[in-house]
Amino acid sequence: MEVQQFIQEQVRLAREAARVVSCASTAQKNLVLQSLARLVREEAAKIEVANREDLAAAAQAGLPQPLLRRLAFAGDKIAARCRALEAIAALPDPVGSLDWGEVWPGGLEVYRRRVPLGVLAVIYEARPHVTINAGALALKSGNVVLLKGGAEASRTNQVIGTLWQEALAEAGLPATAIQVIATTDREAAAILLSLRGQIDLAIPRGGKSLIRLVEEQARVPILKHYEGICHMYLDETAGVELAVKLTVDSKVYMPEVCNALETLLVHTAAAGRLLPPVVQALRERGVEVRGCSQAREVFPDLVPATEEDWRTEYLDLVLAVRVVDSLAAAIEHINTYGSHHTDAIVTGSLEAAQEFQRQVDSAVVLVNASTMFNDGGELGLGAEMGISTDRLHARGPVGLRDLTTYKYVVVGRGHIMGTR
Repeated sequence: MEVQQFIQEQVRLAREAARVVSCASTAQKNLVLQSLARLVREEAAKIEVANREDLAAAAQAGLPQPLLRRLAFAGDKIAARCRALEAIAALPDPVGSLDWGEVWPGGLEVYRRRVPLGVLAVIYEARPHVTINAGALALKSGNVVLLKGGAEASRTNQVIGTLWQEALAEAGLPATAIQVIATTDREAAAILLSLRGQIDLAIPRGGKSLIRLVEEQARVPILKHYEGICHMYLDETAGVELAVKLTVDSKVYMPEVCNALETLLVHTAAAGRLLPPVVQALRERGVEVRGCSQAREVFPDLVPATEEDWRTEYLDLVLAVRVVDSLAAAIEHINTYGSHHTDAIVTGSLEAAQEFQRQVDSAVVLVNASTMFNDGGELGLGAEMGISTDRLHARGPVGLRDLTTYKYVVVGRGHIMGTR
């Protein structure tokens, strides 16, 4: 079967399943998630074997280190996904919930209820955890999903896809509600993105080149972010211990993720006090620190930063540092060079914190907290489908409610327009 015909058949089956899943009970959906958590634990060894094969092939093919780190899926990463499945099962079901309701003076009742979006397509690279997260969030929000992972993770994704089929069968839901698109044909994603009226929303997860390609090819709605050029600003009132702890965690904990710190801004009045301990702590953890001319006056052996560094998402152990003369200058830098993804301030001033929150135009703004907290699990969503920097229809971590839309329900008692 040629790839065009294959994809169209998968989508046809998904649309059929969508009618069933949209009406599935919360108990049924939760049973699928709980069953998958059990199956993943039971079959963890099989997942790890497949993942080692994917890693070996990807390393031989020259996949960059940040992508290899994302591709790795074993041990604690598997355990974390099982916990996420159980957390999502425990969350309220958004389907059918009321946004609001009113009874008008004539007795007409008007309600706005949440309903699923329909058929989702998630296109991603080197991220096996997405095969679990995306399936779980789609199902719990009453949607079906087609999962098109990258060829580099194909073995891992296929094992997880088989477990999804088993979990769906245990709950009596269609196996086609969550489909891992097995073909590695490069045309598969383009075909999915062309199916206007059949795919209700496409969500790309990957680097800037993948997301730009999806945007260029899509004839269906998409939800995305291009890149995470994330900042932390150390205000003149920031304490040394807090500045070191938050900078290191934001940069080093998972440098390959989109909410990792890429540019550190430091108030000029605090640069001499804060930069030496911060840079020393970063270097001890293998971070290459690049600095502007003022930063290099404090720390002369920093690698000189260029204009391009302020626009770069490293996704690696590299950090750019710039000294600024005010909170306003820090905000101006963030709004000019940032990607409106995740930005943080470290400060002892309530006034500065409030001004930063008010003026920084980003999906997630943090005060005295690591940028790592821009995460669906940490923010109570169980997991996220992705992190959106769009303004419509969701922004920040995309969770269950963001995967629904609404319909108006009007209840009358013989109401007519003509003789009111």
